[in-house]
Amino acid sequence: MSGEEAVSNPPESPARRFFRWHVAVLLLILVLFSVVRWRLAGMPLERDEGEYAYAGQLLLQGIPPYQFAYNMKLPGTYAAYAVIMAVLGQTPQGIHLGLLLVNAATVVLIYFLAARLFGTLAGTVAAATYALLSTHQSTLGFAAHATHFVVLAAMAGLILLLRADERGKLSMFFCSGLFFGLAFLMKQPGIFLGAFAFLYLIFVHWRRPRIDWARLGQQAGVFLLGCASPFALTCVLLWRAGVFKNFWFWTFSYALQYSSLKSLKDGWELFTYHVLPILGAAPGVWIIALIGLTALLWHPPARRYAVLIVGLFVFSSLAVSAGLYFRSHYFVLVLPAIALLAGIGVAAAVSLLDAKQVHPMFRILPVVVFAVACGWAIKKNAPHYFSLSPLQACRAVYGVNSPFPEALPIAAYLREHTAPTDRIIVLGSEPEIYFYAHRLSASGYIYVYGLMENQPYWTQMQKQMIGEIEANRPAYLVYVNDPASWLTTMGSSRIAPFLDWANPYVKSHYEKVGLVELAEPESRYVWGDQARSTRPQAQYQISIFKRKE
Repeated sequence: MSGEEAVSNPPESPARRFFRWHVAVLLLILVLFSVVRWRLAGMPLERDEGEYAYAGQLLLQGIPPYQFAYNMKLPGTYAAYAVIMAVLGQTPQGIHLGLLLVNAATVVLIYFLAARLFGTLAGTVAAATYALLSTHQSTLGFAAHATHFVVLAAMAGLILLLRADERGKLSMFFCSGLFFGLAFLMKQPGIFLGAFAFLYLIFVHWRRPRIDWARLGQQAGVFLLGCASPFALTCVLLWRAGVFKNFWFWTFSYALQYSSLKSLKDGWELFTYHVLPILGAAPGVWIIALIGLTALLWHPPARRYAVLIVGLFVFSSLAVSAGLYFRSHYFVLVLPAIALLAGIGVAAAVSLLDAKQVHPMFRILPVVVFAVACGWAIKKNAPHYFSLSPLQACRAVYGVNSPFPEALPIAAYLREHTAPTDRIIVLGSEPEIYFYAHRLSASGYIYVYGLMENQPYWTQMQKQMIGEIEANRPAYLVYVNDPASWLTTMGSSRIAPFLDWANPYVKSHYEKVGLVELAEPESRYVWGDQARSTRPQAQYQISIFKRKE
């Protein structure tokens, strides 16, 4: 990590002169995956994106987080969405083009990190690996999840930490900590990456012949100050906005309960369910990364940074496993470590062949193998990358019982039939409808998941949501008859009390004006008087109700 220990590139052998084109290859990587993302930018928002977009939309209206939208996530991604939408527009296209830029920036940072440590070949391979694995439906890579923003901030912080140790500038340690603090602010698991960076900073001082305790204290203190600054500033701003109590309850009190719901058995089942498709998306690349892991034992440049690479992998894995939910997009957090290992694997293999002085044609064999592994993965996923429309890709990824395409026409109807001051409510977990409709929710519960979970606040949450709906008298009510939107079976003991209130309330105060039946290849839409007399045929439906008075 120090200047004296940095890897210096040896004079290029004939086989390595080819890699002077690494910049062109990096640009090709960026263009290829940016074109894929550009083509699919019109994919409808899914639930998490809808939450971030709605909260970001409220921020642009001057409404603070946790006032009209409750959720356990920290507000960094809300702010990131607000910035993206302010520049690129409040549309799925604008949000996904923002993700394109975030992903491209992360690819470049991973290139610079790997190239700095292990040479330009490793940097190019690492960049290609991250671009491939993070732009795949197995990691829900087409959706602008918070994990993408966490990784971007963390990679910037890690590069700054390496430079700070070389130059000894306290300001750079502060800036490094600042980025790791932003990673945490984007989503709570980002704290694991900050913890890794702090421990690595201590390790760098510990492995030196003599520890300069004063210097270590200064650097560690300034780094921690940088880490704490984004969160401290956020707390001050939310306190001044009058929502600090809500913020603390949702992001810490409730989040702590949520993170303890899964047993080890549940976690293992979820891990195997989600990780197998990710491994199958690019098996050749994962094998190369495994070779890179072994190279930490036998390749001197790799061994020199073994603690850095293994530490990043371990702490990234802890971030993925937080709460034992192991959702597909959580694995984006571990992809930088996998990308670095793949870069090490190819670069170490080329170096080994160089040392054995094999024929120059054979020295580029590891590069060819990696290119074939990537090409195979791209070919396997060609429909998503090159032919499926945004709507088809959305349906292929999420299935028919996720009403993400249907949210657009439903929201358009609500926007057309309400005034800007009217409120609406969705009985279900489809916050993207609020975003598309540009209407405030009648309750801060933009998800009903928490109301259905086996945690101590569920009764309190149901009563609060009911009270907010009755007080705000929403002009329109949307009922999602789909277990995926409730994250429970419709016969659950915790849904029964809520439906015992909802069914008579809707019958007394609302009339049906719309019915959407979720089906392949296209959903069926019925509006007006016909919606009241239509008997649903599909397994999953969405009903739209208008207030009678």
